[in-house]
Amino acid sequence: MSASPRVLTDWNPENRETWRPAIAWGTLAITTYSMIMAFCVWFLVSAIAPKLNDIGFHLSKGQQYWLVAMPGLSCGLIRLVYMFLPPIVGTRRLIGYSSLLYALPMIGWFFAVQSTQTSYAVLLGLAFACGIGGGSFSGYMPSTGYFFPRRLQGTALGIQAGIGNLGMSIIQLVGPLLMGFGLFGMTWAAPQRQASGPIWVHNAAVFFVPWTLLAALLAFTLLKDVPVKANVRQQLDIFSNPDTWIMTLMYVMTFGVFSGFSAQFALIINTSYGKDSAFKGMEGLPAGAGYAFLGPLIGSLVRFAWGPLCDRFGGALWTLVSGVGMAVTLGWAALFLDPTHPDQFPVFLTAMLLMFFFTGVGNAGTFKQMPMIMPRRQAGGAIGFTAAVASLGPFIVGVALSSMDASLWFWLCAAYCLACAAICWFRYARPGAPFPG
Repeated sequence: MSASPRVLTDWNPENRETWRPAIAWGTLAITTYSMIMAFCVWFLVSAIAPKLNDIGFHLSKGQQYWLVAMPGLSCGLIRLVYMFLPPIVGTRRLIGYSSLLYALPMIGWFFAVQSTQTSYAVLLGLAFACGIGGGSFSGYMPSTGYFFPRRLQGTALGIQAGIGNLGMSIIQLVGPLLMGFGLFGMTWAAPQRQASGPIWVHNAAVFFVPWTLLAALLAFTLLKDVPVKANVRQQLDIFSNPDTWIMTLMYVMTFGVFSGFSAQFALIINTSYGKDSAFKGMEGLPAGAGYAFLGPLIGSLVRFAWGPLCDRFGGALWTLVSGVGMAVTLGWAALFLDPTHPDQFPVFLTAMLLMFFFTGVGNAGTFKQMPMIMPRRQAGGAIGFTAAVASLGPFIVGVALSSMDASLWFWLCAAYCLACAAICWFRYARPGAPFPG
């Protein structure tokens, strides 16, 4: 293999003699770092929204749900664009320019939350802009897949998606901490006030800006492209493959539910057991912001850890396990969404965290399946499309929770997971299945 300054030539990951692991793993490291920043942007609103009323905004429960749901809507639309970009623009420019774009909504939120006169329409627009963080996923994953042989696809994509998804947990964990003190050198940005004292909500947005710029610098200076090229029309052949549509159902089950409930987890806790629940005014109620990071943290770590197991046993088995496990735990959680006492919260929390565990298993399983049952370029496009549809999870879950009883929505999700598990068993996981993956 030879390499030009920006493009690798004669690149074939399936040829063990010419494949360069250092290039592949180096690309994975930089793109994964950038993806962490991307998911921090995507879930920025879920960290900020629960604090807005505390600093003087007056948002209804429905408005809060819609605000947190908006990045999911824009993410799905943006992923429909990003799914076509890897073979058109190449890895280097894809990661570099995307990293620069992440800084824009962060800077916007930094200024918006400093004034309670900021209109709800502006907040919705900034929430929509945060979708660029999740939207880029549909370009990152297929692009990284070009650098690895099929035997390592489960491990490589599991690492990138699992560690990248940690951005969802990082922003929800670090966000409240950053809001608790003034950042050095930013004394000109005055704190807001809540009942317990000053709070610097704008910190959660601006803190990550330098790190996104670093990601762009690393991408432009160190990444290379591979000679995989196709225009948009050529990539449309994925829609003639039935596995594209079936795997979309599977990934909506795993990542759609994972991202949807991760984004709304804090609000669900607050409205069922916390400050906005029927127990309002009682002491010792759980604060949603203190638990919101646990779901995405568990799901992301499991997705990362399960990659090697998917390489060894195949992805279909674990997608099946995920569907059954999610159905059981969602039904379990639904039983405690209308609690009679706050002491039921630990049982509800346990059910939800187990549900997030099974989403991680399924996310790893589905991403092992697609490269195995579809041609390499077609698998890349299918990964991008399924990710685009599944990324609507935060929007769908937010709209559902704002328009129907939460327990009903949980039962509907459980039924969907059971249906997907049955499809997975018949087509992919049973002995003698036509597409074992």
